[in-house]
Amino acid sequence: MAMRTARQRSQLPTCYYEGYLEKRSFEDKTSRKLWTSLCGNTLFFFNDMRDTGYIEKVELSGFISITDDGSQDRNLDAARFILQMKDINVKFTASNAESRELWKGYIQSVAELSVPSSLTLLPGQIHMLKEAVEKEKERKRNVAQPAVLNHCAYISFQADMPACYHHVSRLEAELLLEKEAKRGNLLLRPGSNGTSLAVSTRQDLEGSVFRHYRVTRKHKGGFAIDVDNPVPCATLHDVINYLVEKTDRVLIPLIIEEAYEKNITFIRTDDNGEMSVQCASSNLIPPSLPSKQVAPRVPTPKPAPAPTEENNLYQNEEREEKDKETEDSSAVPVAQPETNKLKKAVIPPTPIPRKLPFSTSPPSTTTTTQAVCTSTNQSLDGRMRNPKDPLGQTISELKLKFGQKARC
Repeated sequence: MAMRTARQRSQLPTCYYEGYLEKRSFEDKTSRKLWTSLCGNTLFFFNDMRDTGYIEKVELSGFISITDDGSQDRNLDAARFILQMKDINVKFTASNAESRELWKGYIQSVAELSVPSSLTLLPGQIHMLKEAVEKEKERKRNVAQPAVLNHCAYISFQADMPACYHHVSRLEAELLLEKEAKRGNLLLRPGSNGTSLAVSTRQDLEGSVFRHYRVTRKHKGGFAIDVDNPVPCATLHDVINYLVEKTDRVLIPLIIEEAYEKNITFIRTDDNGEMSVQCASSNLIPPSLPSKQVAPRVPTPKPAPAPTEENNLYQNEEREEKDKETEDSSAVPVAQPETNKLKKAVIPPTPIPRKLPFSTSPPSTTTTTQAVCTSTNQSLDGRMRNPKDPLGQTISELKLKFGQKARC
């Protein structure tokens, strides 16, 4: 529960149910009859149904339970119930039992976002509770999305904030303007709903008079002062300048410059235990960070290239290969192509035998024998004369053999 100053009813969330209730907390000694409106998930209390500003509110975010109160009232038709919250319990008195069931149904449905089944209500009344639950779900979805967008937008235009911006609440803004009245009477602050900003002002008129103006952010860019005739402004600086100029500079932005030390000082205790303020030397050298020891890089061994086989051919190897081929060919006959068949074998030249002169008449046998012997002797003589002639030796040996055969 919170006490608030008057606020426009048009600025409140959607109203689901309203009527007169007698409200009494455990701190109050007497109950008060107030016009109560369930707007969103909050109960707003007004002195009269025609009032535009509420005086109190109870948020249902801390809802625990809602139960009947069996205590008797002076009005026999009145029906009481107790709203139990995390931080406070509130007693209410409705005009009759049917009104109490409706209040219990609306409060529990909006707080839990579901229609309770333990209530005795008509089908039409249950249908109205379901509609209220759907509207509340939709409202929470619409509120949650701009809140996320507003956080990003707040970060984006934080650098462009005017100097009179202060991150304070509504009450803190009033206290700050009251305390710093000599410095200024206007400041910019975050809005209460988390999706907008607000301008708070203070003036003296038989006491302090505070006024608060909502500043909304447009979807297409820029801002607007949310009054009866909205005032569009390109930037927040334009919002502040507009309020200052249109009030003939009666409103002065509150700018608080924070004081900072000019010298570095510290408190030191001497040997006698006396403490004194010392100034640090201005010739101090900033400490240098120790250099990191970089581990030496070990070169990674490169893989050795694969050895390439070189075909070194030598003359003796060719001969050995040819000899092996001839041996294989002699051992196992292999069919060779026709081109090999056409090749002729190379035969070493044979020596030409000497032609001996023969007579025209046919020689006799004796004569032939004598001739053979004579030729043999001549070959032996020639061999003795020319021992180094191998061809002559061969021919002589042949002649000798032929002569021996002829004798036989």
